[in-house]
Amino acid sequence: MLQGKQSWRFEPPPVVLGYASVVGPEEGKGPLASDFDQVHDDLRLGQKSWELAEQQFLERAVNRAIEKSGADKSRIDFYVGGDLMNQITSTSFVARTVGIPYLGVFGACSTAMESAAVAAQLVSTGAANLAIAATGSHNCTAEKQFRYPTEYGSQKPPTAQFTVTGGGAAVIGAAGKGPKVMRATIGKIIDMGIKNPFNMGAAMAPAAVDTIAQHLEDFALEPSYYDLIVTGDLAQIGHSLARDLFAERQIPIDQTVFSDCGLLIFDRERQQVQAGGSGCGCCATVTYGHLFNRMSRGELKRVLVVATGALLSPLSYQQGESIPCVAHAVAFEAEGGER
Repeated sequence: MLQGKQSWRFEPPPVVLGYASVVGPEEGKGPLASDFDQVHDDLRLGQKSWELAEQQFLERAVNRAIEKSGADKSRIDFYVGGDLMNQITSTSFVARTVGIPYLGVFGACSTAMESAAVAAQLVSTGAANLAIAATGSHNCTAEKQFRYPTEYGSQKPPTAQFTVTGGGAAVIGAAGKGPKVMRATIGKIIDMGIKNPFNMGAAMAPAAVDTIAQHLEDFALEPSYYDLIVTGDLAQIGHSLARDLFAERQIPIDQTVFSDCGLLIFDRERQQVQAGGSGCGCCATVTYGHLFNRMSRGELKRVLVVATGALLSPLSYQQGESIPCVAHAVAFEAEGGER
């Protein structure tokens, strides 16, 4: 049901029945390596192109999530997903292979929670019994499409981010055991006029703060309600800016509660990732791996995941357009986590 200005309260709350994350070599060298279902040393996964490899990462995450849910693939009513490639081709080709009725969505890196919110809404309203939400990215495909060919080896500024190679998926059902999908806030476009594609964190931070503030207002919650509020891929620059924006708005978010997937997935001191991680796969793999594992162990009970997306394209960048950004928030709660 609609709550406040731009939020949904799921009644009854759907449940994440199975989740999975499949990542590449750099992610496997990071601090969250043990939380991923599969870590692959080969960026190509034996495929002839980076794009085909991206499809494989995503397809393996989808199949693993379905397997862990215990559901037969034929029982899943809808597949909701997207990615960064032109016309979200990676997701569309995976949907072709898995044979599940398909709803393609695009929110750049915010797609992780956009797809989860739509899938949860379908289940909560009875429009589906089971739905799967999935997204992914590949460092080499994103670099080739949005920046320079991977082989070019261009030097990047400290504000740049390292696109995560990996796919994440979650099967959402009406009842069962797993994290509950309690509420969601759909973000609006925030564009502060930033045009630098190597400074995505700064471009996305205002959208993240706006969505979090609206979520708290729509549900009359204090930030302290959540054990963790985690953004998708603001990384170092955007995360620092978001803290400043919260202070300006006088929103009291404890810094021990506020984190970012782009900071969690890599060791910035040890790995060459500039300001931190980014890409559709960043929020998806961290959420459908590390965060849900912590919830299953009882370390976290209430988590707000705010996936952030920069909605530029190579065409808009080449024509000198600024970068419109959006953030979508989904609240997950463990069994007994409700207040």
